[in-house]
Amino acid sequence: MLRGWRSVAAASVRRLSGVRRLPPMAKSKFEYVRDFEADDALLPNCWIVVRLDGRNFHRFAEQHEFKKPNDDRALHLMTKCAQTVMQELEDIAIAYGQSDEYSFVFKKKSKWFKRRASKFMTHVVSQFASSYVFYWKDYFKEQQLLYPPGFDGRIVLYPSNQNLKDYLSWRQADCHINNLYNTVFWMLVQRSGLTPGQAQDRLQGTLAGDKNEILFSEFNINYNNEPLMYRKGTVLIWQKVNEVITKKIKPPKETEEKEVEVTRTRTKIVPLHCDIIGDQFWEEYPEILAEDS
Repeated sequence: MLRGWRSVAAASVRRLSGVRRLPPMAKSKFEYVRDFEADDALLPNCWIVVRLDGRNFHRFAEQHEFKKPNDDRALHLMTKCAQTVMQELEDIAIAYGQSDEYSFVFKKKSKWFKRRASKFMTHVVSQFASSYVFYWKDYFKEQQLLYPPGFDGRIVLYPSNQNLKDYLSWRQADCHINNLYNTVFWMLVQRSGLTPGQAQDRLQGTLAGDKNEILFSEFNINYNNEPLMYRKGTVLIWQKVNEVITKKIKPPKETEEKEVEVTRTRTKIVPLHCDIIGDQFWEEYPEILAEDS
């Protein structure tokens, strides 16, 4: 009788605490709905690229008074968010970012979340977006975040190393084209007094050489001297670096601790602003494309 009372009492406690334990093999008549879930496993042995872009970021930049043509605060915040994604998620070999976009490259042999596309997409975008809000105040000190930013994403598979290198080259070429245009456009607006419409008309049909000539002849700006972060974007890679730290140790036969400097090797995410279209970058960092990386 006592044993039965204890069982009833335990069940009552579970109900009151909101915890309900079900038998290990419990089933319900509703579980058939799981059969409607699509199999979204990504093809094996392919590089997985998750690219995210700011949603309606033109309006977001205006509302938050981003500096034109480039706002260092915004660019560094994007990179901080990308670093957070790489630290929190597994198997990201390299990332590349420019303006309001970032591409994350997962290893060809990654088995993270059984290569489910929805998991890759949602984890990257949600981690990035939450980091953007969380770290906003570190980069925009006095500028209040007026509303939550939005990001959308897509997944593309690349079967060969050359395909992947061409993809990253395409994004860096896009960075150069857009930044050159924006640099000239905003010089015409800010320093020549043209309206945005007039500046757009002035640049219609111009080639890269024409834009460089306008910058140099009218504003004394050599585009090649613009910061590499603007012209090349940001590459994030894993790199082993030596760090010197101070530790307290107690030498043998001594009673007091002493501070000594110790060098240790750590793998960190390092931002680079360099060319990734040519072969030099890939020759310098062959481990990125290594099969066993």
